[in-house]
Amino acid sequence: MATPLTHDDPQQLGPYRLVARLGSGGMGTVYLARSAGGRTVALKTMHADLVSGEAGTAGAEFRTRFRLETDAARVIGDHYGAEVVDADPLAETPWLATEYVLGPPLDEAVAVSGPLPETTTRALGAALCEALGQLHRSGVVHRDLKPSNILLTAAGPKVIDFGIARAAGDDHLTRTGTAAGTPAFMSPEQASGVEHTPVGDVFALAGVLVFACTGHGPFGGGQAADLLYRVRYGEADLSGVPAGLLPLLQRCLAKEPETRPGTDELAMLLAEGLPDGTADFADHLPDALHADILRRAAVAWQPQPPRLPSPHQAAMETELGAGSGPSRRKVLALAGAGAVAVGGAGVGAWAYLRDDEKEPAAKPKAKKPKAPKELWTRPVVGGGGAFSLATGGNYVLLLTTTGGGQFVDARNGKLRGVSQVLSPSLGIIGDDSGFYTVGSRSVSGEGTHALFTNDPETGDSEEDVVLNGADVRGTAIEAAENGIVLLRASTRWVTRVYRDKKTKKKIVEKTPWTSQFVAADMKTGELLWGFDNKSPDTGPSYATALTKNEALIRVESTLTCIDARSGEVRWTWKAPKEDRESLAGLQQFPTAKGHVLLGLRDLTALRLSDGEVGWSVGEGREARAALGPDTRLYGTPAVKDGKVYVVENGNGLIAIDGASGEVEWEAKADWAGPQAFIVAPVVGEKYAYVGTGGRDWVRAVDLEEHKTAWSYRGPEDNERPMVLAQDDAKVVLVVTAADVRGLPLQ
Repeated sequence: MATPLTHDDPQQLGPYRLVARLGSGGMGTVYLARSAGGRTVALKTMHADLVSGEAGTAGAEFRTRFRLETDAARVIGDHYGAEVVDADPLAETPWLATEYVLGPPLDEAVAVSGPLPETTTRALGAALCEALGQLHRSGVVHRDLKPSNILLTAAGPKVIDFGIARAAGDDHLTRTGTAAGTPAFMSPEQASGVEHTPVGDVFALAGVLVFACTGHGPFGGGQAADLLYRVRYGEADLSGVPAGLLPLLQRCLAKEPETRPGTDELAMLLAEGLPDGTADFADHLPDALHADILRRAAVAWQPQPPRLPSPHQAAMETELGAGSGPSRRKVLALAGAGAVAVGGAGVGAWAYLRDDEKEPAAKPKAKKPKAPKELWTRPVVGGGGAFSLATGGNYVLLLTTTGGGQFVDARNGKLRGVSQVLSPSLGIIGDDSGFYTVGSRSVSGEGTHALFTNDPETGDSEEDVVLNGADVRGTAIEAAENGIVLLRASTRWVTRVYRDKKTKKKIVEKTPWTSQFVAADMKTGELLWGFDNKSPDTGPSYATALTKNEALIRVESTLTCIDARSGEVRWTWKAPKEDRESLAGLQQFPTAKGHVLLGLRDLTALRLSDGEVGWSVGEGREARAALGPDTRLYGTPAVKDGKVYVVENGNGLIAIDGASGEVEWEAKADWAGPQAFIVAPVVGEKYAYVGTGGRDWVRAVDLEEHKTAWSYRGPEDNERPMVLAQDDAKVVLVVTAADVRGLPLQ
């Protein structure tokens, strides 16, 4: 739905006056706009700095991609897509104007009316087959078909967003070994970084139809690496799919492209199950969805809210209204003036406050700290797909499936190196000395995989050390610490290649491990140990961490602690039944004073030595009494100088001694609800920073006064920004799907 323009949005682009925002992402912003003649359009833009001279060759590629999107939108036409009204891909800010489609995206439609009936799903699928067939006959593949890219109207669905569409067989903008698209709806071949053909779009369409009739995607959710693994090797989750659609969707979701039907055959098979193949599309829509389409049509013509003020203007307005405040008598007079003026009789409304009445002098108040202005903002290029982030030295690396890897200087937000060969599926880690990833070797020799270093100034990757035991398909780097690198492997075997010390002959030794995690020495590349997660090949939920002496591996709701050098399993901890779901969602395992910290119903500290509970916080807390025994109270904590900081659901930020578990202080706050307590806070010297969502993206808690000092407001509502520290650059990173912002770390 439309939101107000921000202070830095342009007044006009081309012949179109901007009216409101329809959405924004890493590549650009979509506006509601009108021509001088009154035609309403959706106007899509690409961020100017992505195509500027500063962006170099990457800028030229993005401008080409935008032109290709425009061409693909013209190919599909106004029957199956949004009609292209006008475009200027060569403008300083490239833009594309299309008809404004009065209908919800499929994901919002399912949220409003619930999963669609089988007949609606069939009608939707048959129409989308015709749309894709139109593209394919013109030699174009979509490559990013997903629920949010399908708009539902009474006349039929319309396919939008061709930002990564390209000619079949053309790999100019997507290089071998990289994946472009949205992992949850990718084809296996796309997830593997190889050519995505028209039947790849059929695979994605099947995933869309599974979502339409069940409310969930075929491969679940989670981290990009998890999703890509399940797409390539796992079985689709078809629970809830109507029996009449099940065999057909199973065929479309086959891993082998040659066994899937084409769009013509699929359209015919879907239409066969419709009670009346000649009925209008609107006849198949549920009443709730039909009503939502009509409501949106009405909202489009309502007056739009005014443009949001700049942070400077907002601060001035706050200061102007921050005096002692009017007396009760003045407040009544102001209210009367507003009410009477509407009726056209405002004369005398201010006479209630006589000139001889004096207001009591205001007591001087302590000046409340203001939120700092962001140091910089950097859009997430390709943010419509999967997105991950790593920090190292003075740099931040943004990784997306459609934009590759972008190295940003955390001190000023400037774009440095760009790499089109990096993607979230590879995994990447950063430390004070740089960034590391693991990949297939480009030269022949011992070992098939190597550890690569990545130069943030150029984006170039260089082979650093050969991993002599990592001949494993789909290897991804997980963590590195104290000279050890932890890798995830996609297969159930590894091959070790080495030279005999006496004979100097090369030895190829296939090791019959069933490991899915392996550790290697970062200096020599020697394989140290492997760990079998004992789970089927369906892409189980997992997370890992390395400390100086331990490797921590969580698979589903079981946590295992392993000696990082020898591979000896120290202990395994299985969560109690009531905490299994919470543990299965944890992605970070901070440690403090010999404990690993788990934010569950209670904040639980397991001893690293033996896996026993050293201490826990939660029982007897006021928040527990208020929210009940089964409510999760804690998310991921942060640790600084042995002290543990965590948001307590319904209460605020609390500080805990890491050795004893004693609560030292608490800062009560009304923002500490379900959106705030999951993500770990960032702790500086003066403030702790918490991502809270809504319009107030970040709250800063004063570590001395134990109260909220200020809040940082974003330009629009956000479910829950991620807040991370970039200690070297003294910056707090505020991360959303659209952009990354830098605030001073104090």
